[in-house]
Amino acid sequence: QVQLVASGGGLVQAGGSLRLSCVASGSIGSLISMGWYRQAPGKARELVARVFTGGSTIYADSVKGRFTISRDNAKNTLYLQMNSLKPEDTGVYYCKGTQAWSGIWGQGTQVTVSS
Repeated sequence: QVQLVASGGGLVQAGGSLRLSCVASGSIGSLISMGWYRQAPGKARELVARVFTGGSTIYADSVKGRFTISRDNAKNTLYLQMNSLKPEDTGVYYCKGTQAWSGIWGQGTQVTVSS
């Protein structure tokens, strides 16, 4: 079983930066990808960024050039560096680990960007 614990959210002004972390434990060798998703109030959860075992990444168009996803295998930690934050980036951010047969969600961390 895999457990994911996210942290790093907070309140920041527009234009500011935050770095989210997600520490994985358990059977992390079974993960084929890890990613960050977010859910704004009244909206569906959406993909923000995802990194695959081979190192390839994908980003939502809305965050390209501003957010960077990375993975430190030695620390079993996934990061999301968020720069040039906008009010529309506000939401609860979740990390997710994907196995061949299922996905595992961590708890969310709130990001609030004030204008």
